[in-house]
Amino acid sequence: MKNLKTKILFYIFLTFLAIPFFFLSFQFFSRAAAIKANIIVDVTKTSGPFPARWKALAQGGEEAGVRMLEPVVAQVSELYPSFIRLDHIYDFYDVVSRDPSGGLKFNFDKLDQTVCDIYHTGAKPFFSLGYMPPVMSDDGTLIGKPKSWAEWSLLVQKTIERYSGQTTVLPCGNLDGFWRTDIHYEIWNEPDLETFGKWKYLGGKSYPELYLHSAKGANAAQGTFSFKLGGPVTTALYKNWIQKFLDYVSVNNLKLDFISWHHYSKKTNDYTDDIIKLNKWLSESSRYDRFKNLERIISEWGYDSEKNPIADTEVGAAHTLASIRNFVNADIDSAFLFEIKDGVSPSWGILDHQGNKKPRWYALQMLNALNGNQIIVEGEGTFVTALASKNADKISLVLTNYDQDGRNTEAVPVVFKNLTPGKYSLTKTYLNGKKDITLNLDPINGEVNLALDKAIIMTANSIVGLELNKTN
Repeated sequence: MKNLKTKILFYIFLTFLAIPFFFLSFQFFSRAAAIKANIIVDVTKTSGPFPARWKALAQGGEEAGVRMLEPVVAQVSELYPSFIRLDHIYDFYDVVSRDPSGGLKFNFDKLDQTVCDIYHTGAKPFFSLGYMPPVMSDDGTLIGKPKSWAEWSLLVQKTIERYSGQTTVLPCGNLDGFWRTDIHYEIWNEPDLETFGKWKYLGGKSYPELYLHSAKGANAAQGTFSFKLGGPVTTALYKNWIQKFLDYVSVNNLKLDFISWHHYSKKTNDYTDDIIKLNKWLSESSRYDRFKNLERIISEWGYDSEKNPIADTEVGAAHTLASIRNFVNADIDSAFLFEIKDGVSPSWGILDHQGNKKPRWYALQMLNALNGNQIIVEGEGTFVTALASKNADKISLVLTNYDQDGRNTEAVPVVFKNLTPGKYSLTKTYLNGKKDITLNLDPINGEVNLALDKAIIMTANSIVGLELNKTN
């Protein structure tokens, strides 16, 4: 009996000893099965103009009463953004007060200044309408319901008339109609989050009710250019929120021009999965047919919803470009990277509080080379992904080796095919700004082949930009 117990204990010991080896071997063989990249850029395989849907940035509420964007207009403008989303517009900019008789007073002067800063970057503003001005709130907080829904509707109306108005003159001048056309107004920010009010998709403190009275205010706006209204801007894409919200919009025949949500994830494929899920949900009933062609907007996204120092490293930079690669190839109209600038303490910024550029800023800058027509790249791998474009005699390619574990290194072969005859120069650009230039490349049978000793060495979480220019 004693020998039997000893044997049993021995086998139990061996079993526990084997468990970590099992997982280690599983990880080893999983990595061994990873597909190595073998990039082929056929310049004849294009899919139309390169999408600009990644050229959207968000700024959260880091400092009240401060023009956060004014000192960094130059740095932001270097990224050529199309839209900048602004949060905390009512509480940070003292828009609403009351006169001695108790009536509402509106003063957009402080907000105007930051809106002008946005315009000076070359972008249009994208407004998150919130939070509740305390003088309007039923509990005196920024996240309460309004004492009067009519007052909330009036605030929305006045905001839209201010920034989409045909006769509005801002401190930065009388802007051309283009700059005030199709401004987006998003109702609230992350309403499902307790920090921002814990609104419900049914009953109680109802987000659909908030949206209803927002839409009433939008409909009452006079003398405006066309503008866009949307939501529900939840912390993630939730089926119940989307479907119940759309049901309410449909039954009440409300204005809805875009569906928005937020998504933070270290897994870059999650962003593509959002679109697959949304399309599936919209196909479950014919009552959603009217919404199938609405703009889909991720109005905040990033590596982590919590402050994570990894986002400020090359890992965060590689994650950003690998994610954008998926946005570009998915049916997303805009995805707003959070955020532009840190507060006093480090947060989610691509710029620190002093305006210094972080790795994610440099990663975005590398995408500026992609213009003209998008090229369909073949031969991406498990870790190495690519984006490419063709503009006249310039072919641009950005390679990203995103690996959360920081272990994957590859020698990546790259072939440019179907080039027109002539001499070419090749410029390699790295995230740190280093450049290597090779002159007088002569295509053989229309190909420039960067293989074997010319392969692109990519360490984990590195980014390399290649630009092939015809010189004669």
